[in-house]
Amino acid sequence: MKKLLFVVIAIAGLSMTSHAQTKAMLSATIKTPNALCEVCKTRIEAYLKRYDGILEVNVNFRKGETKVKYLTDRTDIEQIKTAIANCGYDADDVPATEDIYNRLPKTCKKFEDGGGHPKPKVPPPPAPPTPPSNNR
Repeated sequence: MKKLLFVVIAIAGLSMTSHAQTKAMLSATIKTPNALCEVCKTRIEAYLKRYDGILEVNVNFRKGETKVKYLTDRTDIEQIKTAIANCGYDADDVPATEDIYNRLPKTCKKFEDGGGHPKPKVPPPPAPPTPPSNNR
């Protein structure tokens, strides 16, 4: 009986210890509208991976968004957005740092600044609805 009680207490203690070591992790998607090429992707991913608490970075330059997994006890979303802005790219509502943006290669700059990114496409207007036919 004593052995059973000891085993139950030991298992309970180990489960509490392992639960206490679990760190809170969050995922976030940040709009990075001027990161539109492979060079931009590489630059942002390499820059963010140096920060403590960032576990995973994935830049989708076709959609213009960056997905980040991070530990909440080491960093927060505002610090990550600021880091992206300090890398030279807009991040949601945080604009790029101007002097660093000016140092980006010409291919990574916005179209209106003479950069190599294509001008954003304007979606065509929706087609007017076709009237119902009175064909019986």
